Amino acid sequence: MLIGHYRTKISSKHRTAVPVKYRQELSKKVVVAQWYENCLVIVSEKQWQSLLSQVTEKPFIASPARETDRFLLANAFEIELDNQGRFVVPPALAKYANLNEEIVFIGLLNRVEIWGLENWQKHQTYLNQNAGDIAEQLGNVGKKKDE
Repeated sequence: MLIGHYRTKISSKHRTAVPVKYRQELSKKVVVAQWYENCLVIVSEKQWQSLLSQVTEKPFIASPARETDRFLLANAFEIELDNQGRFVVPPALAKYANLNEEIVFIGLLNRVEIWGLENWQKHQTYLNQNAGDIAEQLGNVGKKKDE
């Protein structure tokens, strides 16, 4: 199961290693992509296909569907981890996620997010302060306004 978080380093050339616990779940071939809230996502090839099916089921004539395609697919890279789980984060992704010396891998059941340490600490503060409100908003997702 992909849960928990791990702080680690990233080199000046954007090389890092996926934590062992996550590698056991992900496999050697993964997809690394731009994700929401200025972080990156890592998923197995199989999970990537599942994720894409959720996106591609939307009508391509709708602008939000096309923009989501562009956001996710134009900045996605197939990566093969070496025997020690190392890989190089593509420079465009490292810049997008503000990855500097320290990064955080976060397991979220079916995906792993990579955050720059500073961005993660700020976001975690936000989550801690707003968890109740976020849960309430989530409870309203899909409900009609007059319910």
